[in-house]
Amino acid sequence: MALRCDLIVRDATVFDGTGAPRRVADVGVTGERIVAVGDLGAASADREIVASGKALAPGFIDSHTHDDRAVFCGPECTLCKISQGVTTVVVGNCGVSLAPARFKADPPPPLDLIGADGWWRFDSFGDYAHALNKQGSEVNTYALVGHQTLRVEAMEGDVYRPAKDGEIAHMHARVKQSMAEGASGFSTGLYYKPNMNATTEEVIAVAEALRPYDGLYTTHMRDEADHVLASIEETMQIGRKAGITVHISHHKCSMPENYGRSVQTLALLDAYAQSQHFNFDMYPYPAGSTVLMPDRLREDVRVMITWSIPHPEMAGKDLKEIARGWNTDIRDAATRLLPAGQITFQMDEEDVRRIMVHPKSMIGSDGIPHDAHPHPRLWGTFPRVLGHYSRELGLLTMESAVHKMTGRCAEAFGMVDRGVIREGAYADLVLFDPHTVIDNATFEDPKQISTGIEEVWANGVPTYVLGKGATGERPGRLVTRNKG
Repeated sequence: MALRCDLIVRDATVFDGTGAPRRVADVGVTGERIVAVGDLGAASADREIVASGKALAPGFIDSHTHDDRAVFCGPECTLCKISQGVTTVVVGNCGVSLAPARFKADPPPPLDLIGADGWWRFDSFGDYAHALNKQGSEVNTYALVGHQTLRVEAMEGDVYRPAKDGEIAHMHARVKQSMAEGASGFSTGLYYKPNMNATTEEVIAVAEALRPYDGLYTTHMRDEADHVLASIEETMQIGRKAGITVHISHHKCSMPENYGRSVQTLALLDAYAQSQHFNFDMYPYPAGSTVLMPDRLREDVRVMITWSIPHPEMAGKDLKEIARGWNTDIRDAATRLLPAGQITFQMDEEDVRRIMVHPKSMIGSDGIPHDAHPHPRLWGTFPRVLGHYSRELGLLTMESAVHKMTGRCAEAFGMVDRGVIREGAYADLVLFDPHTVIDNATFEDPKQISTGIEEVWANGVPTYVLGKGATGERPGRLVTRNKG
């Protein structure tokens, strides 16, 4: 009997997510799984797409996001992802997660990146997972539990000090409970004030809860500037002593005096790779974005405002321009803008490129979905890698670019049957034009849909169609490390 599918994409140039050479093939989907790859001339389907000259890849995995709340908000919050071909997001990064915590008052920055106005309502990670699976989302969600969130809860807001033994025990128990309820790992944001007073020993003690579950430890390291090498060493020490796998978030060399130091950081990471298992992600821009921190501003580093509660009209403006208009200095202007967010032009393009091509790197947007004037990485990360860095610059092959967005991520995060096009894998797919795909988002005009992404499927269900936008379907679900 001839094979009958729900969907067949015919004559596509298939990038299978493994880094293997592209090939022309048909891909058949039934339900939520890929059922056949190859010559399906004898097969039929309810829907058939002739994709001659177009590329079919696994849906892109955004390995670093702050989408904890966005996954509940529908296309208003997720169009920026599905229009890029993203089908899975990793949330709970930088020590900031929406669960497990119920706060009566809004927590301190940077936790306000993801939640305010009653969003801190999940008593347990299980509550978060249940709500997500009940409602569904346009994307799959892989979730980490954040150290900053745990500290605010365990230390009753008094987070600007090392934790006491009882508080550490409470956080350890919360991580253990969360892992049992479907979380996949634990993250820190040691650069930030609610987390920076945590000792290495505190982090190890909390992270040890991951070991029975083979959970993942991810970190926004303590320093990505002058002390970046020491921070890498601390990260590796935590992984070694806790007996867990380490993942470094958005690896960079920050501030002008550290431009070019990726030669040193990557050499150090290569040395550690001889004896320790770890990975890292990066975003394809020489500027970062986070909450506005007046005490860390510098006159020689450009800052753009992404949002401000007391002065929303300043979103998208340079901080120096605001300060001049107010006849004051940048620190005073920043203080008047708080609470607020910023884009910081703090990196060197050559470092970005060097880190991108490293075999251990993968792509993550680090986009902040609730900013009024977001960093363009929120809308443009994945087409930018494909179009600008791969096709235009030839920095890496398209096979390698796709691999860093799909199979590489799935393997590192333990996402079973995702990130690849093969029989039996989940039908997370993106159809795109390899000749035209490119980002359109800019720092000046960031909310721009990219060119060349034609259709996107999560678990076999279309979520985005070029010219029509979001389909309204919510096939996404919680994805748990090392579980199918």
